[in-house]
Parts: sequence; structure tokens; C-alpha cells
Amino acid sequence: MNILNFGRVSLQVAGTAVAIFLAACGGSSAPGGSTTTTPAASADWSTLGNREAAAGTGMSVDTNSKATWTAYDPPATYAGIARLPLQFITVRDGIRLATYVTVPADADGNPATGPFPVVLVQTPYNGVVGGQVDGLGGADPYIVRHGYATVVVDVRGTGQSEGVWEAFGETEQGDYAEVTEWAATQPFSDGRIGLYGVSYLGIATMLTAAQHHPAVKAAFPIVPIGDGYRDIVFTGGQINPTFIPLWLSLITVLGVTNPTALTDPANGLPIVLEHITNAALKFQAPLILNALAGDPDTAYDGPFWRTRSPLEVLDAITVPTFVVGGLRDLFQRSEPMSYEVLKRKVPAKLLMGPWTHLDAAFGAGLPVDGVPLMNQIQLRWFDQYVKGLDVGAETIPNVTQWVYGAERYVTARDWPHPDASALRLFLHGSHLLSSEAPAAGEPVNRALQVPIAGLCSASTVQWTAGAAGYIPLPCFENSNASDRLSIVYETAVLTEPMYLNGPIQADIWMDSTAGDAGLSIRVSDVDERGIARTLTNGLQTASLRAVDAAKSRTLDGQMIQPWHPYTQASVVALPRGEPVLVPVEVFQTSALIAAGHKLRVSVGASNLPQGVPPLPTLLQSLAGILTIYNDAARPSSVVLPVVPAAALN
Repeated sequence: MNILNFGRVSLQVAGTAVAIFLAACGGSSAPGGSTTTTPAASADWSTLGNREAAAGTGMSVDTNSKATWTAYDPPATYAGIARLPLQFITVRDGIRLATYVTVPADADGNPATGPFPVVLVQTPYNGVVGGQVDGLGGADPYIVRHGYATVVVDVRGTGQSEGVWEAFGETEQGDYAEVTEWAATQPFSDGRIGLYGVSYLGIATMLTAAQHHPAVKAAFPIVPIGDGYRDIVFTGGQINPTFIPLWLSLITVLGVTNPTALTDPANGLPIVLEHITNAALKFQAPLILNALAGDPDTAYDGPFWRTRSPLEVLDAITVPTFVVGGLRDLFQRSEPMSYEVLKRKVPAKLLMGPWTHLDAAFGAGLPVDGVPLMNQIQLRWFDQYVKGLDVGAETIPNVTQWVYGAERYVTARDWPHPDASALRLFLHGSHLLSSEAPAAGEPVNRALQVPIAGLCSASTVQWTAGAAGYIPLPCFENSNASDRLSIVYETAVLTEPMYLNGPIQADIWMDSTAGDAGLSIRVSDVDERGIARTLTNGLQTASLRAVDAAKSRTLDGQMIQPWHPYTQASVVALPRGEPVLVPVEVFQTSALIAAGHKLRVSVGASNLPQGVPPLPTLLQSLAGILTIYNDAARPSSVVLPVVPAAALN
């Protein structure tokens, strides 16, 4: 039976699968929460809930649907830039924050007479280094020459700033308000601010925008996190062993790279020593050790992670916001969800490139397919919403996504895609992936529980922020090698293209001979030569399989993005030899599986670059055998968001 001709799964089969799913998870069938009113059409999607709120009725933007990209590159209004001497902002508790100001200048570097609108950047990466590398927080000369001052501030406890770093903690977020007030009231400032930044700087942009300072007029975050726990640090309840240690080490190194330790030792050396003490005894090292040891306040979701998750406060943002993300970014999961929250209240746009974290920082590959250079997009956004010029920023397409398989950028009027429908495909004992429900007595499939799967895979590139991709290894492009430790399920050769756009859910019936287990789901496009290209991944610890159905996302009434509480209270023991249903969130993607190709779903016990369990869970998971069930009573399956391929035109 052709998968696409089959269309949506029959209501009887879908209803049975959902009933089994909800019974296993102890949830209810209807998403809760009140409907948010907005001048937009209803959709078949629900939203995804968060720590405080249930899922709600999905709303789809129905304006600007025919928009196309146009060029925007006005002549510079100033010939040069001027970097002012290092300054310090003294905040409420006496801590001094290092501040670097760049203003427009003439061709000889003489500062121009202001005042200017301000681009505010808050960084942990040391403004001295950022001055040499734009992606780490330096002022962009292109933006400055077009009439903007740039204020870059080292956040508390980093760079040349005093204090204790705590990565988006309440104290740091309190600083954001004071920094914004300072930037709005300086002689070079005209009192209008655009917030900007990449990665950490983009997260600070979101959190600052949510504070409602009247000077803030617009925001342009690039690859911002949405949920610190779920996006990367503890995806599926497993700690990230690749990026997070590297990132904490980078901030530590840049925190002791302080020129004033040499030029002004009396002031500089105490700051360096404070940063070293903080890293070793107060934050960085203790955080890693607590995570590895399974410390409940760290390894489970709770107040620590809520404070550091912008998705919890994005509905407070009231200024136009342009979100940039990447399909292989560290925060791939929630960048579109940030747009989804913002679009209900403010002018919002979404650009998702084929980028890793590093690629996104520099807008790699642009301009292409009509999409301009990143700083030209930023300039247009700020010219309209900060300067107040009429430059057509509202006519930019609402959503622009790279589509794997089509290998180009495609625009849409909204995300989640308004034309998507849910398709459930079942995993069969024969390794077939099809829309036909499995029969009774289909054989099980088994895999060894080893914690090293995915060691050389597309995940290695993604979860090293793209750094590993500079090594040209075939296993980074072809997932066949990494799939050898997994159970592989494939569709028949497609006779029609299949366009996937959105999050994916895998509902896996499993048991284990060990006390706990992980489930790694890899979704790939297999071409005519048998080469498998990874599209997206999901990871889940079996003992953290509990789902809050009221907070989970649905499409056509089927759960397609589970909300796992990940609290200590939600832990459910994995009974040895007894099948249980484990819902796995597979991060959103956009991909066209061409006719003649196959869709592959690989099920394994680990994905090392993405996550490894804390030590107590790891010890319970070692040396087990993972069994996957594929029969009528225990129908393992995936739910896919399928969009008509005609939408690509």
C-alpha cells in the first residue's frame, strides 16, 4: 500500500493507538488550557504547554501568505566607526559590569555627533574577544555605519565584569534591566534600543525583551534557547556530554582573558581570581559534577531550569521580534516554538537555515534563494521598528525554512505548517515501516544497550555546535555506520514525495533486561544508493517516560509532541522483562523525501553526542538488551507531520 495514497491513518486505527498511548501514560485525551484569542484562523495543531500552562488551541496566521523576500541594503550614512574607551556600569549591589561602546564615525575615525538608536548586546564571552569576532558579541561595522551605536556588556562574572556568573540566574536577569536603563540614558543614545545577539546573547535578548523596558523597541535573537533542560542540557533526561562541557570551559577561559590584569593589575587581577574561584567552586565545576552524579536539583526539571528557559516568559514580550534558528542547531527544538508564542501578540518572523550553531552565527550561505545577508535582515528590522522608518519589514515572509531534499529555502505563512496532517506509521517485526497496523504475533527486535552509539554521526556535528563538521568524515553525512547499533525500519520505496514539516513523536513499546534504558530515535532519508541522511533525532530515558497529556501537542487529535515532566516525582521504574510504552519527542524538521527514496526510523539505546544518563541511571542501563515490540497488542509507531508537496511551490 502506498503510504501517501493511504493518507491519514484511519480514525479507528488512530483512535486505538491513542487510547493505548494514553492508558500507558495515565493521561487524558483532551489537551487542557483556555483558548487564546487572536486575529488568526484556527488550525488542527494544538500548542505545546510549558511548566505553568497546559496546551492550548493552535492558531494559524492567515496574513502575508504571498510574501517574498526583497533586497534591503541602503547606503551607509557614516564612513567609519569609533570604539570608545572601556566603561563600567555599577549595578544595584555595587558590582561593575564592563561595557564596550561603538558609535558611528567619519572616515578618519572621529566619533559622529549623536544621539543614536542603540543596539544592545549582553555577552559572557568577553567583549574584548567579541570586538574581534562578531558572533561572540562584537559591534557589527555594517550596522554602526548605518546610524546605530552598539553597547556590548560583559554579563556579571564574565569577561572583565565583576561578580559571580550564574548563567541567566535571577541576579543576572536583574542586571539586564539596569543595563537597558543605562544604555537608554547615555549622551550617545536617543533612548531607543534594539536588542540583538547570537546564542547566549540571543537568550539574553529574549529575557531582556520580556522585562518591558519602554526604551526597547525590537529584538533580533539568533539561535536562542527556549528550554534549557529539554533543548540540550538534559534532553530526554540525559546530560549533554559534548557541547555543555566545552561551553562552560570556553566561558571560563574567556573569563580569565582580561587585559586589565596586565594594564591595571590592582583592578584586573582580583576579577580574574574571582572568575577562577567561581568556575572551580561555585558554578561551572559544581554544575557538571552535580549533573553527572544525578543531583536532584540539577538532573531533574525544577526552579533552576525554569528560570533559565525563555519559553516560560515569551508571552510577556511586547516588541517586534525576529527569530533565527537552524535545523542542526543546538536549540533546533524550540526556535520555531519561540516564534509560535510571539506571533500571537507581536509582529514576529522566523528564519530556519540548514545551520549548525556556528553556521547560524554567521548566516552561512547567505544570500541565497532571495534571502539576504543576515545583517541586512537585521538592519531592515531595526530600521523599521527601532528607527520608525517605513522599509517594509512587515512584508518579509512570516516563516522561511530550509527544506532538506528540496535543498532550498521555502516560505510559508506560518509555523506549525497550516497544511500539515498527522500520519502514523507502524514499526513491523520485518523492519518495514508502513501505515498498516501490525498483526498479532509479529516478531520482536533487539539491540544491545551500549552507551556509545552515534559516536560518529550527524549528531557529533550538531552537538559540538558544528565544530566537528570541519573534519570531513563520511559518517557525519551517512548514518548507515551509526545505525549498525540500532534497529532499522524503512518504508517501501516512495512513489510520491513526502514533505515533513514539524515535530515528530515516536511511541515505542519496549522492555529491557537492565534496570533502566535509553531510547534514541533517528529519522533519515535513504536515497537510491542506500545512503542514509539524518534529518532529526530524539532521545528519552525510559524511567522518565511519564507524559502530561494536558501539556502535550496534538495534530488532528493525535499526540505528536509529548510533554515529559522530568521531575523526580515523575520517575517510573522500568520493570525488567515487562513491555512499557515510551513516547519519544523527536525534534522538529523540514524535509522532502523524494520519490524513489525511503524514510528510515532507527531505534537504538543511546546517542552519545546528544546525551548520556547521569551516573546512577547509566549504571542501571549498562549491559542490558533492549527489546522493541511491533505487534497488534503493542504497536510501536511514529507520528509524522506531512504537508502536501505542492506547498513547496
